[in-house]
Amino acid sequence: MTTAQVPSPVAALRRIAFLLERGREDSYKVKAFRTAAAAVLELSEAEIRQRAEAGTLTELAGVGASTASVIAEAASGQMPTRLAETERRLGGPLTADGAGRRLREQLRGDLHSHSDWSDGGSPIEEMAFTAIELGHEYLVLTDHSPRLRVARGLSPERLSRQLGVVEAVNEHLGGAFTLLTGIEADILDDGTLDQTPELLDRLDLRVASVHSKLAMEPAQMTERMLAAVTQTPMNVLGHCTGRLVTGERGTRPGSRFDARAVFEACADHQVAVEINSRPERRDPPTRLLELARDLGCLFAIDSDAHAPGQLDFLVLGCERAEAAGIEPERIVNTWPRERLLDWAGRMDGAARPSRTNR
Repeated sequence: MTTAQVPSPVAALRRIAFLLERGREDSYKVKAFRTAAAAVLELSEAEIRQRAEAGTLTELAGVGASTASVIAEAASGQMPTRLAETERRLGGPLTADGAGRRLREQLRGDLHSHSDWSDGGSPIEEMAFTAIELGHEYLVLTDHSPRLRVARGLSPERLSRQLGVVEAVNEHLGGAFTLLTGIEADILDDGTLDQTPELLDRLDLRVASVHSKLAMEPAQMTERMLAAVTQTPMNVLGHCTGRLVTGERGTRPGSRFDARAVFEACADHQVAVEINSRPERRDPPTRLLELARDLGCLFAIDSDAHAPGQLDFLVLGCERAEAAGIEPERIVNTWPRERLLDWAGRMDGAARPSRTNR
C-alpha cells in the first residue's frame, strides 16, 4: 500500500464508521469513530502530526485509544491497521457475482433515509456527504412523523425547522447534488397521514408506511391502505407488509391485506411501491413484488438508511428488482431529479391522474 493510497485521518475514521454501519454493527462503535472524526476535523495536518508524535491525541474530547491509533497511523502515512482489518471484514460486495450492480449504476438517488432528527444515527450533513460519495444526484430526507414517538417523530414545528436546515445544506453544496425534503409519514388507522396537510404540501416527496397495528384484520388493513393510496398526497408506499425476516429485533410476520386491490390502486394513482433494501426487511416478499410488477406498478428502490453506511444497501434492492425482471424505466429513482419532482409534485391525492389518462 503506497502513501498516496493512505486516507487522511478524518477520511480513515469516516470510512471505518461507514463500514461498521454497512455491516449493521453496534452503534456505540460507530459513534466512537464519527465523534473522533469530528474532533480532529478542524485541526491542521501539522497539529495532528504533532499530537500524534507527542502522544496527546487522547487529550482531545472524543478521541480514545483506539481512534487515536487510527489517527496517528494515517497521519504518519501508514494504512491504519483498524481500517485495513475492517475493509477485509466488511468492505466486500453485498451481493454475489455482481448481482444488482448494473441496475444500481442507473439509480440517481434514494427516496427513503433518516437522520438524527428522528431515529437515524447521524446528522443531516453527514447523510448528504455520504450520498455524494456514493454517486447520488439526490437524496430524500424522510424522517419519521409525530405518531412514531419511539422514533422521535417530527412534530410540525420540528419539521418546519428541518426544512430550513435542508435549504441551508443545499446552499452550502452549491447545486451539484440536491438534498430533497420529505417525510416517512405514518398511515393511521383510517388511512390518513399523521402530518399537517400544509406541511405535506411543502415537501418534495412523501413516503407513507404502516407502523402500528400490523396484525389488523386483512379487510381493515386493506381499507386503511387503499384510503392512504387514493386520498392522500403520498408518493411511495413504504415497506408494505412491515415484516422482519432477520436481525437483532427478531422476526415478525407481514401484515395481511388484499395486495391485488392495493397494488391496482397504486398503479392507477401513480404511487410507487417501495422495494425496501434493508436486509432484515426484504419487503415486499417476492410473491407480492412479482404481483406489483404484473399489475403495472411503479417502484422505488430505497435504502431506508438510518446511518450513512446503510445508504449502500441499495444494491440489495437492485438485486431483487433484477431477479424480478423489473424494467429500470419503472423505477422512479432512475429518473432525473426534475422528472422525479414533477411526478412527486401532485398537490391532491384525490385529484391524481391515473395511468390511463397520464
